[in-house]
Amino acid sequence: MSGPFIVGPLVVGVGGTPRAGSATERALALALRRAEAAGARTKLFGGEFLERLPHFNPGPGGPSPGQTELAQAVREADGIILATPGYHGSLSGVVKNALDTLELTRDDQRPYFDGKPVGIIITADGAQAGGTTLMAVRSIIHAMRGWPTPFGAALNAANLFDAVGECREAKDDWQIATVADQVMEFATMRRAQVRKDGS
Repeated sequence: MSGPFIVGPLVVGVGGTPRAGSATERALALALRRAEAAGARTKLFGGEFLERLPHFNPGPGGPSPGQTELAQAVREADGIILATPGYHGSLSGVVKNALDTLELTRDDQRPYFDGKPVGIIITADGAQAGGTTLMAVRSIIHAMRGWPTPFGAALNAANLFDAVGECREAKDDWQIATVADQVMEFATMRRAQVRKDGS
Protein backbone atom coordinates (compact mmCIF):
# COMPACT_ATOMS: atom_id res chain seq x y z
CA MET A 1 0.00 0.00 0.00
CA SER A 2 1.50 3.32 -1.01
CA GLY A 3 2.08 6.14 1.47
CA PRO A 4 0.36 9.52 1.48
CA PHE A 5 0.84 11.69 -1.58
CA ILE A 6 3.25 14.53 -0.82
CA VAL A 7 3.08 17.62 -3.00
CA GLY A 8 6.22 19.47 -3.91
CA PRO A 9 7.41 22.61 -2.17
CA LEU A 10 5.81 25.92 -3.08
CA VAL A 11 8.25 28.43 -4.56
CA VAL A 12 6.93 31.97 -4.93
CA GLY A 13 8.56 34.34 -7.40
CA VAL A 14 8.33 38.08 -6.83
CA GLY A 15 9.80 40.53 -9.30
CA GLY A 16 9.90 42.15 -12.69
CA THR A 17 9.20 45.63 -13.93
CA PRO A 18 6.07 47.37 -15.24
CA ARG A 19 7.44 46.96 -18.76
CA ALA A 20 5.93 43.88 -20.43
CA GLY A 21 8.50 41.26 -21.34
CA SER A 22 11.22 42.72 -19.15
CA ALA A 23 14.49 40.82 -18.85
CA THR A 24 13.98 40.69 -15.08
CA GLU A 25 10.63 38.94 -15.26
CA ARG A 26 11.78 36.59 -18.01
CA ALA A 27 14.75 35.54 -15.87
CA LEU A 28 12.43 34.98 -12.91
CA ALA A 29 10.07 32.90 -15.05
CA LEU A 30 12.99 30.75 -16.20
CA ALA A 31 14.01 30.15 -12.59
CA LEU A 32 10.48 29.14 -11.66
CA ARG A 33 10.32 26.74 -14.59
CA ARG A 34 13.56 25.20 -13.37
CA ALA A 35 12.02 24.76 -9.92
CA GLU A 36 8.90 23.20 -11.47
CA ALA A 37 11.08 20.71 -13.35
CA ALA A 38 12.52 19.71 -9.98
CA GLY A 39 9.04 19.09 -8.55
CA ALA A 40 7.99 22.48 -7.16
CA ARG A 41 4.66 24.20 -7.33
CA THR A 42 5.20 27.82 -8.27
CA LYS A 43 3.40 31.15 -8.16
CA LEU A 44 4.60 34.28 -9.95
CA PHE A 45 3.94 37.85 -8.86
CA GLY A 46 5.32 39.70 -11.86
CA GLY A 47 5.69 43.31 -12.88
CA GLU A 48 2.07 43.87 -13.87
CA PHE A 49 0.90 42.65 -10.46
CA LEU A 50 3.53 44.64 -8.58
CA GLU A 51 2.66 47.82 -10.46
CA ARG A 52 -0.96 47.54 -9.27
CA LEU A 53 -0.02 47.16 -5.61
CA PRO A 54 -0.85 50.31 -3.63
CA HIS A 55 2.03 51.98 -1.83
CA PHE A 56 2.16 50.21 1.49
CA ASN A 57 0.46 52.21 4.20
CA PRO A 58 -0.24 50.49 7.53
CA GLY A 59 -3.21 52.75 8.13
CA PRO A 60 -6.76 51.99 9.20
CA GLY A 61 -7.99 51.35 5.64
CA GLY A 62 -6.67 47.80 5.68
CA PRO A 63 -4.81 45.93 2.94
CA SER A 64 -6.02 45.70 -0.64
CA PRO A 65 -6.92 42.29 -2.12
CA GLY A 66 -3.59 42.25 -3.96
CA GLN A 67 -1.63 43.02 -0.81
CA THR A 68 -3.48 40.27 1.05
CA GLU A 69 -2.82 37.80 -1.79
CA LEU A 70 0.90 38.51 -1.81
CA ALA A 71 1.25 38.25 1.95
CA GLN A 72 -0.66 34.97 2.06
CA ALA A 73 1.41 33.45 -0.74
CA VAL A 74 4.63 34.28 1.10
CA ARG A 75 3.20 32.79 4.31
CA GLU A 76 2.52 29.53 2.47
CA ALA A 77 5.78 29.47 0.51
CA ASP A 78 8.57 27.04 1.22
CA GLY A 79 10.99 29.17 -0.78
CA ILE A 80 11.11 32.57 -2.48
CA ILE A 81 12.87 33.90 -5.55
CA LEU A 82 13.22 37.68 -5.78
CA ALA A 83 14.10 39.35 -9.07
CA THR A 84 14.78 43.04 -9.53
CA PRO A 85 16.56 45.32 -11.95
CA GLY A 86 19.43 47.31 -10.54
CA TYR A 87 18.26 50.91 -10.52
CA HIS A 88 20.92 53.42 -9.45
CA GLY A 89 22.74 50.77 -7.46
CA SER A 90 19.75 49.30 -5.66
CA LEU A 91 16.45 47.49 -6.14
CA SER A 92 13.47 48.93 -7.99
CA GLY A 93 10.62 50.79 -6.32
CA VAL A 94 7.93 48.25 -7.22
CA VAL A 95 9.94 45.38 -5.75
CA LYS A 96 10.74 47.37 -2.59
CA ASN A 97 7.04 48.20 -2.21
CA ALA A 98 6.20 44.49 -2.47
CA LEU A 99 8.71 43.75 0.29
CA ASP A 100 7.28 46.59 2.40
CA THR A 101 3.84 45.02 1.92
CA LEU A 102 5.04 41.93 3.78
CA GLU A 103 4.87 44.05 6.93
CA LEU A 104 1.36 42.54 6.96
CA THR A 105 2.99 39.37 8.30
CA ARG A 106 4.87 41.05 11.16
CA ASP A 107 2.62 39.59 13.87
CA ASP A 108 2.65 36.06 12.46
CA GLN A 109 4.32 33.30 14.44
CA ARG A 110 6.89 33.23 11.61
CA PRO A 111 6.88 36.72 10.10
CA TYR A 112 8.32 37.93 6.81
CA PHE A 113 10.70 35.32 5.32
CA ASP A 114 11.43 33.67 8.67
CA GLY A 115 13.33 30.43 8.10
CA LYS A 116 12.77 30.39 4.33
CA PRO A 117 15.38 30.25 1.58
CA VAL A 118 15.34 33.29 -0.68
CA GLY A 119 17.07 33.27 -4.05
CA ILE A 120 18.07 36.52 -5.76
CA ILE A 121 18.21 37.46 -9.44
CA ILE A 122 19.52 40.89 -10.43
CA THR A 123 19.46 42.29 -13.96
CA ALA A 124 21.43 45.41 -14.78
CA ASP A 125 23.18 47.08 -17.68
CA GLY A 126 26.47 47.20 -15.80
CA ALA A 127 28.46 45.04 -13.40
CA GLN A 128 28.59 47.70 -10.67
CA ALA A 129 24.81 48.05 -10.40
CA GLY A 130 24.43 44.27 -10.32
CA GLY A 131 26.87 43.87 -7.46
CA THR A 132 25.57 46.68 -5.29
CA THR A 133 21.95 45.67 -5.84
CA LEU A 134 22.72 42.07 -4.93
CA MET A 135 24.26 43.22 -1.65
CA ALA A 136 21.30 45.51 -0.94
CA VAL A 137 18.77 42.73 -1.48
CA ARG A 138 20.79 40.31 0.66
CA SER A 139 20.73 42.85 3.50
CA ILE A 140 16.96 43.20 3.19
CA ILE A 141 16.46 39.44 3.28
CA HIS A 142 18.56 39.21 6.44
CA ALA A 143 16.46 41.98 8.00
CA MET A 144 13.33 40.01 7.07
CA ARG A 145 14.73 36.87 8.77
CA GLY A 146 15.18 34.94 5.54
CA TRP A 147 18.08 32.81 4.36
CA PRO A 148 19.67 34.22 1.19
CA THR A 149 20.90 31.35 -0.93
CA PRO A 150 24.69 31.09 -1.18
CA PHE A 151 24.59 32.03 -4.86
CA GLY A 152 22.88 35.13 -6.23
CA ALA A 153 22.58 35.78 -9.97
CA ALA A 154 23.80 39.12 -11.32
CA LEU A 155 22.96 39.25 -15.03
CA ASN A 156 23.80 41.75 -17.74
CA ALA A 157 20.36 42.66 -19.08
CA ALA A 158 21.67 43.73 -22.48
CA ASN A 159 21.02 41.02 -25.07
CA LEU A 160 20.30 38.46 -22.36
CA PHE A 161 17.66 36.39 -24.19
CA ASP A 162 17.21 35.03 -27.68
CA ALA A 163 14.04 35.19 -29.80
CA VAL A 164 12.45 32.20 -28.04
CA GLY A 165 13.19 33.47 -24.52
CA GLU A 166 16.22 31.33 -23.69
CA CYS A 167 19.51 32.69 -22.43
CA ARG A 168 21.97 33.44 -25.20
CA GLU A 169 24.93 32.41 -23.06
CA ALA A 170 25.40 29.26 -21.01
CA LYS A 171 26.86 31.19 -18.08
CA ASP A 172 23.64 33.17 -17.66
CA ASP A 173 21.49 30.06 -17.89
CA TRP A 174 23.73 28.46 -15.25
CA GLN A 175 23.28 31.41 -12.90
CA ILE A 176 19.48 31.30 -13.13
CA ALA A 177 19.43 27.52 -12.74
CA THR A 178 21.75 27.65 -9.73
CA VAL A 179 19.49 30.11 -7.90
CA ALA A 180 16.47 27.87 -8.54
CA ASP A 181 18.32 24.70 -7.57
CA GLN A 182 19.57 26.15 -4.29
CA VAL A 183 16.12 27.43 -3.34
CA MET A 184 14.70 23.98 -4.08
CA GLU A 185 17.42 22.22 -2.10
CA PHE A 186 16.87 24.32 1.02
CA ALA A 187 13.07 24.41 0.65
CA THR A 188 12.96 20.62 0.43
CA MET A 189 15.09 20.29 3.55
CA ARG A 190 12.89 22.79 5.37
CA ARG A 191 9.70 20.91 4.50
CA ALA A 192 11.25 17.66 5.69
CA GLN A 193 12.16 19.26 9.01
CA VAL A 194 8.69 20.74 9.42
CA ARG A 195 7.10 17.33 8.83
CA LYS A 196 9.53 15.74 11.29
CA ASP A 197 8.73 18.33 13.96
CA GLY A 198 5.00 18.10 13.23
CA SER A 199 4.76 21.90 13.17
